[in-house]
Amino acid sequence: MVLSSPDMEEWFNILDAETVDTPALVVYPERVRRNLAQLVASIDDVGRLRPHIKTHKCPDAVRLTLAAGITKFKCATIAEAELLGQCQVPDALLAYQPVGPKAARFIALLRQYPATRFACLVDHPQAAAQLSALAGAAGQTVRVYLDLNVGMNRSGIAPAVAFALYQQCAALPHLAVLGLHAYDGHIHDEDLAVRTARCHAAFAPVGALAEELRAAGFDPVIVAGGTPTYPVHAARAGVECSPGTFIYWDGGYGRAFAEQPFAPAALVLCRVVSLPDATRLCLDLGHKAVASESPLDKRVTFLNAPELRVVGHSEEHLVVEAGPGHGYQLGDLLYGMPHHICPTVALHDRAVTIENHRVAGAWPTTARARALTL
Repeated sequence: MVLSSPDMEEWFNILDAETVDTPALVVYPERVRRNLAQLVASIDDVGRLRPHIKTHKCPDAVRLTLAAGITKFKCATIAEAELLGQCQVPDALLAYQPVGPKAARFIALLRQYPATRFACLVDHPQAAAQLSALAGAAGQTVRVYLDLNVGMNRSGIAPAVAFALYQQCAALPHLAVLGLHAYDGHIHDEDLAVRTARCHAAFAPVGALAEELRAAGFDPVIVAGGTPTYPVHAARAGVECSPGTFIYWDGGYGRAFAEQPFAPAALVLCRVVSLPDATRLCLDLGHKAVASESPLDKRVTFLNAPELRVVGHSEEHLVVEAGPGHGYQLGDLLYGMPHHICPTVALHDRAVTIENHRVAGAWPTTARARALTL
């Protein structure tokens, strides 16, 4: 058994953990600040940073990001965009093509939060035309980026055929086309050299399109990448970079991308709630408390009990193999590092904050909701 005691100095240890009901998401703000400082130090111009808030969805984390000198942000939902408006960030890109009612909600954002310069993605002429019409009716102009499919095969238009759509969007009366968006989330090779080569290959058509657009008199801004390819794009002159997971980090990225200097800043806290047999423990860390899209062995690692092996998972329970003579008891506290922090955060309406090894307060996960006021 490798449980920590209250007087041990591990960075994650919580001296008054008995006051925290579990399962709980816990965040260490000082480590968040350090991750932000690492990000700023890793690029030549802070103006090239456009971090994604999908990982934290939290106004407190947004404010720390602003305090670090970062003024551009990316998000994926109207609720996340509205959170950025409420925080009065200068520049926010909704990395999504708003269609149907979502398009009307996006136009409402422009009216309600005029201090924030909002933009969104488009990849189809029908969506572009709808946005222009809605914007015109509201007396607004919508800023857009063309969403390019560079291998993710999820959304976006192929760079080779995007020039015509860029021209179409530029001709619409109530759109302002700012540039290109290229998310390469399919590239996550552990070998940095392989990841770099794949990233360059995926970006090559984007660069060619940008040159074609410049020759035609346009001046496209390029927003590219996520956390895995961040080091590659950070070294690429003039490209805006959009890492997200860096701010909290997690077990999956920590193992895969060891060249990046970020540290875990958020964990899930849980307890032993049952001893079903001589070798197994049952913990209060079910599907509803930690992301469960990965195989059992890639869901959570316990920092103070790394030998535990996950053998079962259900809505409210996680069963682990501890081995014979393990010594664990009911109520024992475990500090879990999620394999994937982003969907884990979305399962919790707040994060308990830990400062100087003690509970300091809570950060709300405000934008886990589908809608705030709009």
